[in-house]
Amino acid sequence: MIEIRMPRLSDTMEEGAIAIWHKQPGDRVDVGDLLVEIETDKATMEYEAYEAGTLTEHLVPEGQLVSIGAPIALLDDGVGNVAVPQDVAPEAVAPAAPPVSAAVAVSATAVVEGATDDSAPFPAAARPEPEVGERRFASPLVRKLARENHLDLSHVRGTGPGGRIIFADTVHLLEHEAEPPAGPTPALGAPATPASSASTGTPAPDDKRAPESVPLTSLRRVVARRLGDSARSVPHFYVTAAADAEEFMLLRTELNAQLVAAGRSKVSVNDLLIRACALALREHPLVNASYINDASSEMLVHQRINVGVAVAAEAGLMVPVIDDADQKTVSQLGAETKHLVSLANDKKLTPAQMSGGTFTISNLGMFGVEHFTAIINPPEGAILAVGGTAREAVVVGADIVARYRMHYTLSADHRIIDGALAATFLQTLTRLIENPWTIVA
Repeated sequence: MIEIRMPRLSDTMEEGAIAIWHKQPGDRVDVGDLLVEIETDKATMEYEAYEAGTLTEHLVPEGQLVSIGAPIALLDDGVGNVAVPQDVAPEAVAPAAPPVSAAVAVSATAVVEGATDDSAPFPAAARPEPEVGERRFASPLVRKLARENHLDLSHVRGTGPGGRIIFADTVHLLEHEAEPPAGPTPALGAPATPASSASTGTPAPDDKRAPESVPLTSLRRVVARRLGDSARSVPHFYVTAAADAEEFMLLRTELNAQLVAAGRSKVSVNDLLIRACALALREHPLVNASYINDASSEMLVHQRINVGVAVAAEAGLMVPVIDDADQKTVSQLGAETKHLVSLANDKKLTPAQMSGGTFTISNLGMFGVEHFTAIINPPEGAILAVGGTAREAVVVGADIVARYRMHYTLSADHRIIDGALAATFLQTLTRLIENPWTIVA
């Protein structure tokens, strides 16, 4: 019997969700057969079998999120070994450890979301009733609910694999946990928060806001965790600058006219900015860096300039990466960006296409935004937030004329980037934008 576990598919992945099971219990599985699609923080991946056998059981239903290394299915290869559930204590494991499937073929596919309850069929004979005082094993979801709702699992009989406590076993406890644990009396004048909303996030029946619970995708949960950690742990500081973009916009117009005449695709403002940032990073390599940790006496200065482009995809924020952006022409950058954005919108980006970034650009100018600040995408050291490019009244010599102006803000990690370095980086970027022929030269 082979135990298939949730693998790590990207450098930022900590958990994954089962999107679709393509093989059901009792199905014959041959090497190369598609077993399951798993939604990660990067994309949805197809898993193909590398060993043959009969799929015995789904340990994780569609829609459920589990941690890396958690068993997700059992495959009977005819050897007769019995898989040991992940949560079993070491002293309870038999001397002969079961083989664990670790090698799988991975490819990108479109996301298909599913949701079921946290239950799994398991023969009654295989559900031993733990003795009093014996350790109770529970699924990751149940452990999370127990912590958040102060549930006592000592008298719960698990109906999951190996007697594991699953969500269905805790429904009655959740129904009887309406009263929250005692807490301090709200201060005078403080708004009263419904107890159920404060403890579990579930809207109270009398909530005047009339909220509706909407499930978060796996991607959205990962974005929330990573950017929350970044905002809390990285000492951000912000430097804002503006450039006279009149020549920049004229050059783009002339360049696109020539590209269209040659039967080629146009380039966007963002394509030119990617090239400009890559050239500025080449001049200021210490901005193209990462902080390691507080215990390290070194930082990482990256030799390659890989620029991430923030994309507002339907599933959530995604940042595909253009490798070696400083070595590509504006037309090449435009074609690659369009391809990556298309993959992001179709949820077909691979982990490799969203890994290895050294700097990120987030452009909201097309939405009419004039100025904003962005949160750094770890482990990068900086991110550029670009506002809109619009005509403004500016002084040129003794005259007031209308010219294009572009505003942008650099968010920098103060642990490795000082104010002067951030300022000189923006000076270089401004010089490139105001002398745009140096971008395409």
